[in-house]
Amino acid sequence: MSRHDEPIVLGIETSCDETGVGIVRGHTLLANTVASSMDEHARFGGVVPEVASRAHLEAMTPTVEGALTAAGLRFSDIDAVAVTAGPGLAGALLVGVAAAKAYALGLGVPLYGVNHLAAHVAVDQLEHGPLPKPSVALLVSGGHSSLLLVPDVAQDVISLGSTVDDAAGEAFDKVARVLGLPFPGGPHIDRAAREGSGAAVAFPRGKYDDGTLDFSFSGLKTAVARWVEAREAAGETVPVADVAASFQEAVVDVLTRKALQACARYDVKDLLIGGGVAANSRLRAMAQERCDAAGVRLRVPRPGLCTDNGAMVAALGANLVAAGVRPSTLDIPADSSLPITVVNV
Repeated sequence: MSRHDEPIVLGIETSCDETGVGIVRGHTLLANTVASSMDEHARFGGVVPEVASRAHLEAMTPTVEGALTAAGLRFSDIDAVAVTAGPGLAGALLVGVAAAKAYALGLGVPLYGVNHLAAHVAVDQLEHGPLPKPSVALLVSGGHSSLLLVPDVAQDVISLGSTVDDAAGEAFDKVARVLGLPFPGGPHIDRAAREGSGAAVAFPRGKYDDGTLDFSFSGLKTAVARWVEAREAAGETVPVADVAASFQEAVVDVLTRKALQACARYDVKDLLIGGGVAANSRLRAMAQERCDAAGVRLRVPRPGLCTDNGAMVAALGANLVAAGVRPSTLDIPADSSLPITVVNV
């Protein structure tokens, strides 16, 4: 039983390179503190798991304490601890899960091991209130491109489609590298694309008319690389802004097309977009245009809640507490390949 009208939940997220700690009361965000090791990975052009795990270890205690300070709370105010149990990098997940177990045990409060992808859905409630039931969720990040039917984020998430190869964010990183743009690629391609034309190069749209709700971005990534190589081999200048805009247009076209197909197929009038790529300005704009045309309501959290963070984990934890879901045991594993249909472990 909560010590408060609405439970205060501490959320810990360490699935990749961000050490995120969030605190929520019900659907109210009290603190969202993130320590990123991105700069340590940038020189490698991608996330190095061992570097990420070490960074989480060093950042955990100060990040938790920073979140409590930001929320004006003490440890004794916490009613439950939630943590990302998967999917993600195994070593990185282990740090967060071990820390959450220690905090839950030390504070004598329940522990909830949650699914990283379901947390990306739950976080929108902190900005736009309770989720309509059902909703369709499009989750797009460096590791995942998924379409989900969400009857109830606390208990029932159904996979409709996912990427068969590269995730959208992964393709952004690889194309950025081809264009000589820094890591992570998403924000840099978004910025460069504003100066270019999305119609400059007709890049392929994988699985565009195949009748499934799955995605494929590997062929697009290769097509961009081949196009750039051909220009360079001919001694011509590569129009970075046009290539960035045309690549981005191809990704966003497929993502929004399939998301709206899912809404139509399951007669759902609410679409949520989450994950790091949801911060992309063109994705947000095209999704809004297509949702307006289809009579679908669009929900996208502000960019700071799209990337990995502890608030999303705390938000899902609060859903689980409110739904009366049984807490996790203290021997829960970190599962790097936790399926989306498993909301909590």
